[in-house]
Amino acid sequence: MKIFRITIALVLLSATIKGTAQQTPAGVQKEAFSIEGAVAHLGNGEVIENSLIMFEGGKISFVGDAKTRIARKGTIIKADGKHLYPGFIVTCASLGLIEVDAVRASNDKDEIGELIPHVRSLIAYNAESKVVESMRPNGVLLGQISPKGGTISGTSSVMQFDAWNWEDAVIKADDGIHLTWPNSFKLGPFSQGQGRRYQPNENYAKEKEKIISFLKNALAYGKSAVSEINPAYAATQGLFNGAQKLYVYADGEKEIMDAIVKTKDLGVKKVVLVGGYQAYKITEFLKEHDISVLVRAPHNLPSSDDDDYDLPYKLPKILLDSGLLVAMQNASAKNFQNRNLPFYAGQLVQQGLSKEKALQMITQNPAKILGIDQEYGTLEVGKSATLFISEGDALDMRTNQLSRAFIDGRDISLETHQTELWRRYMEKYNGK
Repeated sequence: MKIFRITIALVLLSATIKGTAQQTPAGVQKEAFSIEGAVAHLGNGEVIENSLIMFEGGKISFVGDAKTRIARKGTIIKADGKHLYPGFIVTCASLGLIEVDAVRASNDKDEIGELIPHVRSLIAYNAESKVVESMRPNGVLLGQISPKGGTISGTSSVMQFDAWNWEDAVIKADDGIHLTWPNSFKLGPFSQGQGRRYQPNENYAKEKEKIISFLKNALAYGKSAVSEINPAYAATQGLFNGAQKLYVYADGEKEIMDAIVKTKDLGVKKVVLVGGYQAYKITEFLKEHDISVLVRAPHNLPSSDDDDYDLPYKLPKILLDSGLLVAMQNASAKNFQNRNLPFYAGQLVQQGLSKEKALQMITQNPAKILGIDQEYGTLEVGKSATLFISEGDALDMRTNQLSRAFIDGRDISLETHQTELWRRYMEKYNGK
């Protein structure tokens, strides 16, 4: 009976995929484009009210005022009254690794094992994912694809979201390794009248030592001449020579400090904090150790009864105001919710952050943290023409309506299975 159910689920999934094929990826840019008249948000805090952006060969060739006396190149797009943005960047997402939660065959976001840095999201990435496709109409064009599960869950890569396969999609291969640090407190058993309450984790020291021992062995492995390759240890060597970053998932003050001190002492060159719920308590410590933060999106409840009711909403601004490099991630939420990334950033404006600062948290800042800022994240001459035109403010779900989008200068499709369904049912109700 179980085999029968799985077979039926796979047949239904196959039929769904066949019935709603992904849009064909765009070809290489062959003609130049000139976008004129839009309000250009450059992603670095600057705004050009009446802009002229030109790009050819996949690269931006001119950024300036539309009044500049310069010959326009190629196809001219009149964008008066519209807004122009660099492509938004998601981090710590499992996009392309899982399609349907209930169908195990479509789930490659985790593997068996606790310490598996050699598991690479790169080769498991499904460029034809319908979930990935649904990111583009909101301006989310790039993403760090990371495996989940276990203590060291694997190695992430940075991908662009309009490709035939993972080879076409990859922007930066094996950029970092993802480590979930253990909690010093855990939920205890259910108690009548009190529910479940947090209590000290008696195994915290043991769980912490397991990670430290693994990294020590990995460091020793890299320094020794070994005849037999250990895939797990070999995959971590970029942490010790600076080629890769270690993304540490931790929220508590103690856990954050333990993770950073221990991993830095072991020779890990670059550490990025993911989550960082109590990071506002130790901002000076984080700056001292040159730690960037991928902070959780604000649509969450406080973790403790003693926390301010709006702490999740104001935390990103607190960290930014302290001088830290901060970008936004949504790793703890459902995969499809990554398409709401710009609206999470827009929420920060209500906390006193300027729109351009909020924009930087999903453009320039994540590009810097991921190490792709030489090509992506801002609209600058020489950088990739990965950008889009919106009818209005892209951080507002009411006005973020894309009319054109480009990845590396390629004029990509904004059609998805969702837009197809929208048109289908609009015809139904308009016909009544």
